[in-house]
Amino acid sequence: SQACLEEDGRKQPAVGHWKPLMPSKGGKEEPEHGCQDPGGDESQSTEQLNVSRLRSSSVEIREKGSEFLKEELHRAQKELKLKDKECERLSKVREQLEQELEELTASLFEEAHKMVREANTKQAASEKQLREARGKIDMLQAEVTALKTLVITSTPSSPNRELHPQLQSPSKAVFRKGHGRNKSTSSAVVSAASQIVTPEPVSHECKEVDSILFAEFQAWKESPTLDKSCSFLDRIYREDVGPCLDFTKQELSELVRVAVEQNTLTIEPVASQTLPVVKVSAVECGGPKKCALSGLPRTCKHRIMLGDSGNYYYISPSCRARITAVCNFFTYIRYIQQGLVRQDVELMYWEVMRLRREMSLAKLGFFPSEM
Repeated sequence: SQACLEEDGRKQPAVGHWKPLMPSKGGKEEPEHGCQDPGGDESQSTEQLNVSRLRSSSVEIREKGSEFLKEELHRAQKELKLKDKECERLSKVREQLEQELEELTASLFEEAHKMVREANTKQAASEKQLREARGKIDMLQAEVTALKTLVITSTPSSPNRELHPQLQSPSKAVFRKGHGRNKSTSSAVVSAASQIVTPEPVSHECKEVDSILFAEFQAWKESPTLDKSCSFLDRIYREDVGPCLDFTKQELSELVRVAVEQNTLTIEPVASQTLPVVKVSAVECGGPKKCALSGLPRTCKHRIMLGDSGNYYYISPSCRARITAVCNFFTYIRYIQQGLVRQDVELMYWEVMRLRREMSLAKLGFFPSEM
């Protein structure tokens, strides 16, 4: 039995890991699954643990970053909302200020327009009173002159029979009744008295709205424009503006019309001192004694300048009245277009008609004496 055990011990291979010394042809070394290195498993698990930690930390960082960005976005949205509210408030304040400014400008314009009309009315009344006073003064002067003549011509040696009716013959005295006066005195008194007319009450002129003109003005008022192609301005150009600015010098008249339309025309009084020589010739500019627009010898108290050309043109009082009437019309039309006139449509219409009447009168040669 002992021998058998020894033989069995010889026959059993030794326990252990055997590797071939040389690899087989075309083969690779393959690790045997029987025994594995315990150190390799630990390093692999460590690496996996590190990877999982890195992943968890990156996820955590990402979550924190997203939360931070969300907070920043929320804060920015709040700030934008506050700024929007502030902008809204400021825009409302601006609109309110603009509206108040427009209303103030409109009220100032209306007040100025009213003051101008009152001043014109007072001026007309004063001129009328002045004419009446001058008539009375002329009458009194004529009567005083006649009385002086009678007194001087009546002397004791040759008495004036008109002053002493008792010296007249009875045949002539029969036909006289009451106190007699000198013929020249009586005629002077009668003629002067005939000039004094009892002041008539101011008559209020009757007005009636023309339906066609009013309809054209209403259509223009809905969308006011300075384009003369619309029916309202086209009629006024044909009937008033064109004839009023139609002077003898056609080229200069066209330049004046363009300057009035563009609001670049300047009118200034002529100074008493010698004026500087202008660039154009004296014939084209006229002179203090010759109107540049009509070409007639007239005393020119004003001159005009078209834009920034620096050239002055002397104009007569009649031409100045015509240009001024057209400028007043365009000024009022521009105020309506800019929304500065806050009146009823009918009042605006009658103001336009009044300005048209001024242009017609100026074209016919009527103008105030102060021109």
